[in-house]
Amino acid sequence: MMRIGILGAAGRMGRAIAEAAPAIGAELGGGVDRDGAVFGPFADAAELAVGTDVLIDFSVPDALAAHLDIARVDGGAIVIGTTGLTSEHHRLIEVAANDVAVLQAANMSLGVNLLAALVEQAAARLGPDWDIEVLEMHHRHKVDAPSGTALLLGEAAAKGRGVSLCAPNLDRNGRREEGAIGFASLRGGSVAGDHLVVLAGEGERIELGHRAETRAIFARGAIRAAQWLAGKPAGRYSMADVLGL
Repeated sequence: MMRIGILGAAGRMGRAIAEAAPAIGAELGGGVDRDGAVFGPFADAAELAVGTDVLIDFSVPDALAAHLDIARVDGGAIVIGTTGLTSEHHRLIEVAANDVAVLQAANMSLGVNLLAALVEQAAARLGPDWDIEVLEMHHRHKVDAPSGTALLLGEAAAKGRGVSLCAPNLDRNGRREEGAIGFASLRGGSVAGDHLVVLAGEGERIELGHRAETRAIFARGAIRAAQWLAGKPAGRYSMADVLGL
């Protein structure tokens, strides 16, 4: 049975993965956080990498470089669910993928990643006269906005149109430039994650959405990603690969 190690084990996602693993058929090897081992026999991330098959990282962006280096030395595999990554973080992932199997996703939900594929298809088939808006709502404690998932959906729409995603192009009067992809972020309560992509045409609109009712869906998706990634050759992978999209 595949053994997973959790980086950021004391966080909400780390705890959710630890709770979900047994029911999905994954052995929990251990977990560490910034202050050392949270559970299991490993004192730090390097020991955790050696003693497990796949690392699942839900820590913080500042720790990513060190975690990638550890995975490269160990030669195992690493699933990255940490959000708030910069272009430099993605560059480091590309470099690490030359030596180790890396799967990075802004959202580990299987449903969200299927939604992204549907958004890409819809955007590819509708012209630039159809406006695209991405609306997201999360709990009051979420820091980054737009959310990583909202950006994932915006990138899917941009890919469908064959363009690069840029900042939303709305002027001070609320008018929008043709072809722009806009974002709106709401924060409040304990919302795990709601995302809605609105494609608005003249006289009609399409709404494609996903609602996360529990953080467990992200945990299950991350574990499924780890199970799929185990034993894969070095390279950069995504949840689309896991789903066979």
